[in-house]
Amino acid sequence: MHLSVPRATLAVFATTLLGIGLARFAYTPLIPALIAAGWFAPAEAAYLGAANLAGYVAGAVFGRALAARFGTVTVLRAMLLLATATFFASVAPVHFAWFFLWRFASGLSGAVLMVLAAPSVLPHIPAGRRGLAAGLMFTGVGIGVIASGTLVPILIAQGLATTWTVLGLLAAALAALAWTGWPPAGRPGALDAAAKAPRALKALYVVYGLNAVGLVPHMVFLVDFVARGLGQGIAVGARYWIVFGLGAMLGPVTTGLLADRIGFGIGLRLGLVVQALAIGLLAVASDWASLFVSSLLIGAFAPGIAQLVLGRLHELAADERQRRAGWSIATAFFALGQAGSAYLLSYVFARTDGHYALLFGLGAAALATALAVELVFGAPARARQTATR
Repeated sequence: MHLSVPRATLAVFATTLLGIGLARFAYTPLIPALIAAGWFAPAEAAYLGAANLAGYVAGAVFGRALAARFGTVTVLRAMLLLATATFFASVAPVHFAWFFLWRFASGLSGAVLMVLAAPSVLPHIPAGRRGLAAGLMFTGVGIGVIASGTLVPILIAQGLATTWTVLGLLAAALAALAWTGWPPAGRPGALDAAAKAPRALKALYVVYGLNAVGLVPHMVFLVDFVARGLGQGIAVGARYWIVFGLGAMLGPVTTGLLADRIGFGIGLRLGLVVQALAIGLLAVASDWASLFVSSLLIGAFAPGIAQLVLGRLHELAADERQRRAGWSIATAFFALGQAGSAYLLSYVFARTDGHYALLFGLGAAALATALAVELVFGAPARARQTATR
């Protein structure tokens, strides 16, 4: 079976839009509305966001094993259906435990899609064009964020049940778009190759996990910070979420083109510096310009860091088997970093009675630590790899 690279790229694009852009990020602008409608208390709403990240951990850890057991294409399609179902299951405030289950499921499906979709297509793309191709694939995340940030404030006026239903219908359309176009069905091997990973590759896992910690304040608390912390309301908070989404839409292609020119190693280190500064900005400032710049830059790297790490992994790994195994492990580190820090920051948020600046300060510290790990333990960041492997 011949793989149509444009069709496969479109399938990954639709998958990231559904599994990450909507299933994960559409919840963020909904948090203030869920609290205002009395569905959940502020702490409960934050913990539901963390439940999504806990599901992401499970999906990252078990996604490759599921593909080995049932086949990659079969699992991809099953997760597209599960991600879609999570929206329709949330149309009524049944119980906190019910919502927790489905937020967990949305995270699980998103992680499995992240682990399996892009790595199944990237080996078919020439090395010198992988940055751009990966950028196009991960652009779906940003478009999902913009869609949720634009639609949610409009839909909320019609009620939360209507909001969840419309998002579910959009998810169903994306699942249909992503249903075909995948490479020939196969079952990936086990993760044995990961045991022989070089030190620089192991350091990359740690860097990716710490980067995940740094992203949590924006991913979980940004809209609530603007809406309730600054007292500017849900509509204004959603606007900054749209800015975040605009960055997420433009960031992957921009960082991908840059990586094709300067190499993924240098691109990764530059990205860590920019993120640390952008996150730390909101620890000391809350004017509109700071909010705009920070939302835009962190939005750009929310999906952009994934393609930089994936491209760097392709440079460091010994063969295709180690690359696929390594991406699964890296995604697990990212998921663990986000889930653990989401629960920790939710606890800090509750204990400090909503000290948002502290949350952003902790995020910046995590990015600074990631940069230190990369500089000390990472491989030399060569300008560009010439191999076409």
